[in-house]
Amino acid sequence: MSFTPATAEQRFVLEHIAGISELSEAATPDLVDAVLEGAGAFAAGEWAPLDRAGDTVGAKWTPEGVKMPAGYPEAYKAYVEGGWGTIGSPEAYGGQGLPFTLATAVLETLGTANTGFALCPTLNVGAIESLVHHGTPEQQDLWLPKLSTGEWTGTMNLTEPQAGSDVGALKSRATPRADGKWSITGTKIFISFGDHDMADNIVHLVLARTPDAPPGTKGISLFLVPKYRLDANGNPGEFNDVRVVSIEHKMGLHASPTCVLSFGDNGDCVGELIGPELGGMRAMFTMMNNARLNVGLQGVQVAERATQRAVAYARERIQSARAGAGREPVAIIEHPDVRRMLLRMKAQTMAARALVYLAASQVDRANAGDAAAKARLELLTPLAKAHGTDIGNEVASLGVQVHGGMGYIEETGAAQHFRDARITPIYEGTNGIQAADLVGRKLSMDNGGTLFALTAQVRSEAQDAGLIALIEACEEVGRHMLASEVDDRLAGSYPFLTMLSVAVCGWLMEKQGGIAASAEGDRAFLAMKQAAARFYVEQIVPEAMGLKAAALANADVLYSINAETFAA
Repeated sequence: MSFTPATAEQRFVLEHIAGISELSEAATPDLVDAVLEGAGAFAAGEWAPLDRAGDTVGAKWTPEGVKMPAGYPEAYKAYVEGGWGTIGSPEAYGGQGLPFTLATAVLETLGTANTGFALCPTLNVGAIESLVHHGTPEQQDLWLPKLSTGEWTGTMNLTEPQAGSDVGALKSRATPRADGKWSITGTKIFISFGDHDMADNIVHLVLARTPDAPPGTKGISLFLVPKYRLDANGNPGEFNDVRVVSIEHKMGLHASPTCVLSFGDNGDCVGELIGPELGGMRAMFTMMNNARLNVGLQGVQVAERATQRAVAYARERIQSARAGAGREPVAIIEHPDVRRMLLRMKAQTMAARALVYLAASQVDRANAGDAAAKARLELLTPLAKAHGTDIGNEVASLGVQVHGGMGYIEETGAAQHFRDARITPIYEGTNGIQAADLVGRKLSMDNGGTLFALTAQVRSEAQDAGLIALIEACEEVGRHMLASEVDDRLAGSYPFLTMLSVAVCGWLMEKQGGIAASAEGDRAFLAMKQAAARFYVEQIVPEAMGLKAAALANADVLYSINAETFAA
């Protein structure tokens, strides 16, 4: 199935939800259109045709390093030469300095065309952000120009075999050298694009412990460790003793090599400190927060592509007469339950996109000095990451269902989206961790003031009675959790995250539906927007009300049995 860029939808959400024109004087309507249309043409022509080979052939480990499938190095070079990595990068280092929100739309297009491939530039965003906020001027001048263009790619190295999500348990070591740099040793796992053959250098950002560092997260520092050291002219030179031990054999995302990396096997791995010693957690969250938004965006990418594939199949597949409408077989899109699934897919995808773009716009506003936007971004980040990826999984699963038995057959491509999506609720902090973050750090901001400021705005603008009731239920649960013990908060955290996410999405969908009703333009697009908004408010919002009891429930039942009883 051919890939169609969601350009009209992106333009609508950028204008009416993100407020793109308010984020930068440079983001004129003509420029935004040119970027969206150019990215769509590039993704359709260069990246989408490689998606199938990326899944069926995948990245391969060799003794010389990871080799990408045929065509990938050339397509990545075209991405660099086209300047697509520079959209949101700082102008001082060769970027275009355009809003992060617009760069988010470009990344969505690339990832919808080829989700696994798009993980490579996704990781660059975190590396650039970390250096912008924590690097020295010398480090920024040396590393940012090539990272900004994508000529060099970046990675995040947090996870270790014994540590998992408990970053404080990591054991990688950094020992000071006489030249002011550090010798790095240790093993990292689950490193996306930790090695590949598409760029001249790979810049690893590595969390490690320095000598005599305190235990736990307080003893962690961040280091920049390149695959190749730079020579006197700033070009890649000597190999830096960073070895790819293996790549994982995964359920999906086969075009994204997930590597086990070993640092300093020969005692010759050199890194440089980013930020202050013992400041690794602060720097890590700079990397992680943008990465979490971009993982939520992956949910949108998968959902968009799965929906496109399902709609195309449902329009072509002839099966059975429509009930009560004669005997002639019709395309399955004419059957009510298929329409229900497709409209749900459309509505959920639009809702997730609006949520992620709203959060992205808060990045731009926060960068401009808006303190309220910074606080709202912190609140929205776990929603965008967790709910965006939950939607990606739901929509991909519905896509398989629309295909029927053919959806379970790999050749149709529907199963790939389901397999690709499944990792997204797990990495960059599992969705359970996002829910814990919401009811812990984020709910406690200003003693609930940040949450209640958001719900007050939503309530003041909402029109549907059911949506208003859901918002009020979220406020009730929020007040209850502020007065609850930790275990009780955590027990209801996931249902609460979903309730709040649906409430925010309901607000954004209702707003879009109202605008579409009075707008002029593509009649089919506007009709689809109105139908999806109505479906969301009438059918998905009421579902979330059913989570209130779970969100208010305490932890007693969870601990009413011991661990051994679970095996009964």
